Amino acid sequence: MKKITTALISVYHKDGLEPVLSALKDKGVNIFSTGGTYDYILEKGYKAETVESLTSYPSILGGRVKTLHPKVFGGILARRDNVADKDTLLQYQIPEFDLVIVDLYPFEETVRTTDDEQAIIEKIDIGGISLLRAAAKNFNDVLVVSSSDQYTDLIEILEENDGSATLHDRKRFASKAFDVSSHYDTAIYNWMSDDSADSFKQSISKSSVLRYGENPHQKGVFYGNLDEMFGQLHGKAISYNNLQDLDAAVALIDEFDDTAFAILKHNNACGLAVRDKLVDAWKDALAGDPVSAFGGVLITNRNVDKETADEINKLFFEIILAPGYEPEALSVLQQKKNRIILKRKEGKMQKQQFRTMLNGVLWQENDGVTETAGQLEAKTNKVPTAEEVEDLLFANKIVKHVKSNAIVLAKNKQLVGLGTGQTSRVDALKQAIEKAQNFKLSLENSVMASDAFFPFADSVEIAHKAGVTAVIQPGGSVRDEDSILYCNENNMAMVFTGVRHFKH
Repeated sequence: MKKITTALISVYHKDGLEPVLSALKDKGVNIFSTGGTYDYILEKGYKAETVESLTSYPSILGGRVKTLHPKVFGGILARRDNVADKDTLLQYQIPEFDLVIVDLYPFEETVRTTDDEQAIIEKIDIGGISLLRAAAKNFNDVLVVSSSDQYTDLIEILEENDGSATLHDRKRFASKAFDVSSHYDTAIYNWMSDDSADSFKQSISKSSVLRYGENPHQKGVFYGNLDEMFGQLHGKAISYNNLQDLDAAVALIDEFDDTAFAILKHNNACGLAVRDKLVDAWKDALAGDPVSAFGGVLITNRNVDKETADEINKLFFEIILAPGYEPEALSVLQQKKNRIILKRKEGKMQKQQFRTMLNGVLWQENDGVTETAGQLEAKTNKVPTAEEVEDLLFANKIVKHVKSNAIVLAKNKQLVGLGTGQTSRVDALKQAIEKAQNFKLSLENSVMASDAFFPFADSVEIAHKAGVTAVIQPGGSVRDEDSILYCNENNMAMVFTGVRHFKH
């Protein structure tokens, strides 16, 4: 146990501080403070001494230097069981600080709300982070509080231990302080580095422990704030695999502005349609693969009405995510106890991707390219019709989000055939054709999208015989002319995008 007799308090955010001040007063703790915190303490009717009265130096450089002084850091870093340290404190009349309460300037919030470089720089905390590190280093003698989230815990410690703190608590709080300081430095580095590839640094403070990872024998944690992305209206806890499907679902649905409904399974679309009415989009999305849709993840970019909910409710599914739900629709969907119902918020998707790889981390930008009609380059004698162009762009949006090798067959803005994750592009195409045939979906006058070029003409030949009349692909094969020649000989249209969309 270490008795707390003297505290240093310097916080940017004053919310929640008053109960702490009351607890410290009850335990007879002396307080030193700075600037606005000192004024706040006095306004609330508590006593405190200024740091300036200890150091005999005023706050200078517009507040840039307030606490950076030996009489402050000496009182924090002095080892209480070290005779020489104790003699030094006595010689220079330095008080021992047993408790340090500091939070940091809101750097990340400032970066989010302004592009003013000078304003951002002024929110890089120097004194505060130095105080945190000093107090955390000397956890053997000092209790450090680095976040208002710890105030309740601090008050409980003071009450339970009659104004003292255990070594266990001091070390626990010190660990949190280093977590806060390292996160803060990472945010500053990532802002200043200007996308430098010299080193990889990421820090996310909020975490959610999941029931398990990809499989029940694996542990799983999500780092991030899911509350920014959606609100859960109903159902069981979201799992690791649910989150992977949701990530894929959001990325896919965001490709579409018109009323769209998508069904995903294992991160791949198994149904998607764009229609004027939401219920029609749902029905045609489901028709694309009603077998795979069982136990799937549903997503739409429109509010769900009761008519659509009644149709959806006929299927067993894991999750639905939508911008909103009519009250009657929500009542229908909530009939299944474990069904996860999510309402989407305005949270933004990450603009970068990274994953552990071998003995390091692999990083890349998101695939943020979505082709438009003006970017398509006709390569065949036959030019696609306006309707075919719409279907080609529709299919290309989907294939971008399908595991490679990937083929998408589409017709009238409906996904009618999908080949995914195959080791050969021909196999992916055959899988897509078989899917369509299994569900009695006509491929006559359909279109085909490929995530990468065709190395031979065999794919366009197979597609043509199945009923495909137009093809969209990146191009870039040394044998592009073979595919173009086959299309010309068989009255097919083919356009190149110049952009490959591998996804692994």
